[in-house]
Amino acid sequence: MSITGPGSVTAANVLAQTNMMNELDKLGQELGTGQAATTYSGLGSQAGLALSLNAQLSASNGYDATATNVGTTLSIAQSVLTQIGSAGTSVQQAVSGQGAFSLDNNGQTTAQRSAASYLDQILSLLNTQVGNNYIFSGSATDQPSVVATDDILNGNGAQAGLTQVIAERQQADLGADGLGRLVIPAPSGSTVSVSEDVAGSPFGFKLGGVDSNLTGATVTGPSGSPSSISVDLGANPNSGDAIQFDLTLPDGSSQTIALTATTASPPGANQFTIGATPADTANNLQAALTTAVGDLAQTALRPASAMAAADNFFSSDPPQRVAGPPFDTATSLIDGTSTNTVFWYTGEDGSTPARDTATAQVGPSMTVAYGMRASEAALSSLVANVAVLAATTYSPSDPNAEASYHALSQKVAANLDGQPGTQTVSDIEADLANAQIAVSNASKLNTQTQNTLQDMLQGIDGINQNQIGEQILTLQNSLSASMSVTARLAQLSLVNYLSPVTG
Repeated sequence: MSITGPGSVTAANVLAQTNMMNELDKLGQELGTGQAATTYSGLGSQAGLALSLNAQLSASNGYDATATNVGTTLSIAQSVLTQIGSAGTSVQQAVSGQGAFSLDNNGQTTAQRSAASYLDQILSLLNTQVGNNYIFSGSATDQPSVVATDDILNGNGAQAGLTQVIAERQQADLGADGLGRLVIPAPSGSTVSVSEDVAGSPFGFKLGGVDSNLTGATVTGPSGSPSSISVDLGANPNSGDAIQFDLTLPDGSSQTIALTATTASPPGANQFTIGATPADTANNLQAALTTAVGDLAQTALRPASAMAAADNFFSSDPPQRVAGPPFDTATSLIDGTSTNTVFWYTGEDGSTPARDTATAQVGPSMTVAYGMRASEAALSSLVANVAVLAATTYSPSDPNAEASYHALSQKVAANLDGQPGTQTVSDIEADLANAQIAVSNASKLNTQTQNTLQDMLQGIDGINQNQIGEQILTLQNSLSASMSVTARLAQLSLVNYLSPVTG
């Protein structure tokens, strides 16, 4: 008789089944995660390489996220600049194609009222935020770029706005006698002279030159300090002879006064009567020159003064103001302070180029610069020209109002058209377009890099799903068979193990 005991279900059987179950769990986890290992240690000798590749992939993903954010900012900035440029164009068209000169109850034309509306729109656009960042504030992205339109035009409490700064500047440029700070004394014998009132003063007309074909006259200057011109009529000129005085205005523009000798009495506009003697003619020339200078001061000088004041207000940091009162005899400009003057731009205004105030690394070796300031020349000039229209008023009783307004309109239209050699809004747009191209190229390169890195990691840490599926199926079959046999063995009793006695 032979007996086989129930101990046939051995620990080895159980261990083998446990190992198969563990392997089945591992394969199931690999199939679920798509990874051959959940820890770097599970990769063995490839762990270091996988760690390096993952670090590069993480960095590339970071660059890609940065590129996306910068791209969004650039797209919004381009849209804003387009709207600002369109507003400037609309103002230019309004003042270029204006009809009859007609003032409302506030002393302004339709084009000026439109300019005030466009100014508000432009300033609002300059305070655009992307996320929590003011994109036209340079590096101070947590600060608004510009103050409110009403504060800029009308001031805020003790802080003077543009309207007051223009009024003070016009007093300084016109002078107490309305002759644009020129001195035209009574003739000395047959000599007529004209001079600037104070050497080095920034205000009023400046003598640019003189051109004469007056018969027998000796003309000198401009020379001296303050600059002066003298015309000595050694003999009476002939009818039709002329003299021309060239004047420079506060905004850098120029005007010419041309006076022609005539025998008519009284003379016509821009003429002087030839007298009985050179001294008489000198008196007539001096009177004609005084009248012409006074007329030019009321028509061309006033808008030039307003433009100069706007430039001092918007383009200087700190803004410049007339050193007064009194203003009509002032001889210099002074810095405005935050106590007495509105500072229209409230962002960062350092020496760093505007684009460099915001930079971002969008690739391993690629950085883009995309900062902007509302105080950039193109933007501050546009704001100044629109604002000067919005800030200026005229009196219906002023006989020179229409001529002065048209002179201002012409200046604004020309400035908004862009001056050679000066920055334009299109220049800023072009800078940002280059940054957009760089960001786009970086994004494409980042995508290529990510795909390459992911392929390499897949080769190290990836799995073959078909192969894993086959292994799982094989293990499941083996485990099922093993457990079936084990179960059958475990069900045997001692009687089942007794073999029949043979004898």
